[in-house]
Amino acid sequence: MNAALYLIPPLAVTVFLLIRANMLDRQRQVYFFKPLSTLLVIAMALLSLLEPEQNLTYLVGAGVGLVLSLGGDVALMFRGNRAFVIGLLLFLLAHVAYALTFSLLSRFSAWDALTAAILLALALGFYRLIRPGLGSLRFPVIAYMAVISLMVNRAAATLFSPAFSSAQALMVTLGAVLFYASDMILAANRFWKPWPYHHLSLALYYGGQMLIALAASYFGQR
Repeated sequence: MNAALYLIPPLAVTVFLLIRANMLDRQRQVYFFKPLSTLLVIAMALLSLLEPEQNLTYLVGAGVGLVLSLGGDVALMFRGNRAFVIGLLLFLLAHVAYALTFSLLSRFSAWDALTAAILLALALGFYRLIRPGLGSLRFPVIAYMAVISLMVNRAAATLFSPAFSSAQALMVTLGAVLFYASDMILAANRFWKPWPYHHLSLALYYGGQMLIALAASYFGQR
């Protein structure tokens, strides 16, 4: 069994405790469990180095994305627009790293146009929903929505890439979609209507990051 899989149970525990800490407003616990959870995901990616075959392009690209995400996680633990913008920028750069990595290991096809059209329609509809609450954050949020949509588009392109097995491509694509969904929930909560259970989106976020990290361990397995 791939060594990275052994980290799934501890990650599930830390994410559960993180969600619980957020719901109970125990901020000190959030400061501990949130970075710890992301560090576990980074460790999952690094454990791919123990496998017989690796793809350093993927590992480095995903690793950069995960480290930037760690910075974004830390920034978003703090309240206020300044911390939010810093976190937004770091996650935007993480998505750029992911999108570039997926692009380097895949090819462009007609499928890209279809997924781009679907993502554009979703982004425009969602933007109309949250636009009244954006205020001064309008342009940063638009930029972020464009980049995360590009990331999902390039993740879906791996489904047709010979560099990835079918299982790997599904991991990458589903991981990107879960990441996207978690961000949409957070944005809707912040800019549209507050939802008392929005912290459950952390399960989607860490599930998505975990799948992207785990894919690094499956090169050479068909």
